[in-house]
Amino acid sequence: MITVRKSQDRGHFDHGWLNTYHTFSFGEYRDADHRGFRSLRVLNEDRVDAGQGFGAHPHQDMEIVTYVVAGALQHRDSLGNTSTIRPGDVQRMTAGTGVTHSEYNPSETEAVHLLQIWLFPESRGLTPGYEQRHFADDEKRGRLRLLASRDGADGSVVMHQDARLYAALLTTGEAVEHAFAAGRYGWLQVVRGTVQADEVELSAGDGAAIAEPAGLNIVAVDEAEILMFDLA
Repeated sequence: MITVRKSQDRGHFDHGWLNTYHTFSFGEYRDADHRGFRSLRVLNEDRVDAGQGFGAHPHQDMEIVTYVVAGALQHRDSLGNTSTIRPGDVQRMTAGTGVTHSEYNPSETEAVHLLQIWLFPESRGLTPGYEQRHFADDEKRGRLRLLASRDGADGSVVMHQDARLYAALLTTGEAVEHAFAAGRYGWLQVVRGTVQADEVELSAGDGAAIAEPAGLNIVAVDEAEILMFDLA
């Protein structure tokens, strides 16, 4: 069964420097019907103006994955990590017992477009940690490329949760299929373009919960970028 979460139905705030959409309840956005899906707790689509960003703020007991679509995001944290995240990069931060970080758009001219993804960890009180890896576009063209997983399979970043995150870049008419093991669930998020997921058409910003599926066939209606979560 596929349950669609349309882009326009998400929580939306335009703060001037930040234009943000929330798939699930987050901050000022309260939605009793959309508090997350399985271990997936937050899926925010942010556009941050040039020279703007999020000042230092704390997190605890959450797995945080950052996926940049366009532009660049500068990261600093209390663990001593400093990095710039660009398209193709995937960053995982384990907040665990507590970490403080800031995120800033270093460009003087262009906005940064990103997805902020939070998952509940398998256990509380983990040691904070950080990992970042680049996945070239060629690795994602016409296939679901594993980006993050519990076991770090295929060079993916390691999440402390029984979840697997994939990305794919598809040309018009191109298809990918994902088989789910028994008892698994899925969440499909369209980053760019339009796709047909089984009998359902999804466009940029749309998401879909997939409950107890055997498999999912995804066909690009036009050039598209997607994220696929395989969840316990």
